[in-house]
Amino acid sequence: MSYGYFYDDDLPIFKQIYHCLPASSLNKPQLEMGDKIIMPASALVLLTNLEISFPMLFKLKNPASGRVTHCGVLEFTAKEGTMHLPSWMMENLLLEEGDIVKVKNVSLPAGTYMQLQPHTKNFLDITNPRAMLETKLRSFSCLTTGDTIVIDYSNKKFYIDIVDTKPSAAVCIIDTDCEVDFAPPLDYEEAEEPKPSNLSSKTESRESSETQSEVDTELATKLIKFKPFTGSARRLDGKPITESVAVVSSSPMPQQPEDTDGTNGPASSSPTTFQQSRKVVFGSKETPEAAPMASQKHPQEVEKPKFQAFTGKKYTLQD
Repeated sequence: MSYGYFYDDDLPIFKQIYHCLPASSLNKPQLEMGDKIIMPASALVLLTNLEISFPMLFKLKNPASGRVTHCGVLEFTAKEGTMHLPSWMMENLLLEEGDIVKVKNVSLPAGTYMQLQPHTKNFLDITNPRAMLETKLRSFSCLTTGDTIVIDYSNKKFYIDIVDTKPSAAVCIIDTDCEVDFAPPLDYEEAEEPKPSNLSSKTESRESSETQSEVDTELATKLIKFKPFTGSARRLDGKPITESVAVVSSSPMPQQPEDTDGTNGPASSSPTTFQQSRKVVFGSKETPEAAPMASQKHPQEVEKPKFQAFTGKKYTLQD
């Protein structure tokens, strides 16, 4: 352990090396709720000789890890060569009980802005977090960017990261108006968009099936209404239709009952019946002999044609 004071730019500077001890060893739990440390009485003598103005602020540095923070002083009652720190401050500096820490007095600018980030979403349950912080931060003399402080409220401990401070990385917050901004808690997750439920998927599938069924039904109706070979007659050779032709109707020809007296033949023999029905003409003329033969028959002798095998004209292979 060494003690004394030095000069920096012709100004006296307090620099000391102490062994750190946790504040809990003094049975003073209030020390954990702020950034105040307890120094030995010899430190007060040196500070008085240097005419250090109040509030007395100090820079603490762990020479092993290079971690730095800033603090104030509560009293000068520690044993010589030692100093007591809050446990959260020792964690920030990566210090164990008995480790060496360097102490230097500093002058910090008044803070104008700070950004804080709670560790848990429970901090959002506080009714008025700004008013709560205004009260709890009165136990602090300064804040350092990168530190994690502990706030005790409603029998709960809230860990809060110091994300940013202005106008410098370390600021004094004693008797100053400071703008406070909050970052989302570390465990905060944005709400995800709700995924479509299986019920809605089944409903969409059912609606799609019903729509497809309606389309199929409409198509089937159109196919049923469709009748092939309908329209006016045309010859394949392009000549006008002026003679009798063979006609095939798309629907069976209506038959009229025969008269009992035998004077009228069947309705199928009337040429007007063919012209009124829907028909298709397949291409060649009737033989000249066909018409006279039909006209010579008596109406009573005209009967419904029956299929007869091996009927027709005979031809021989001889010349």
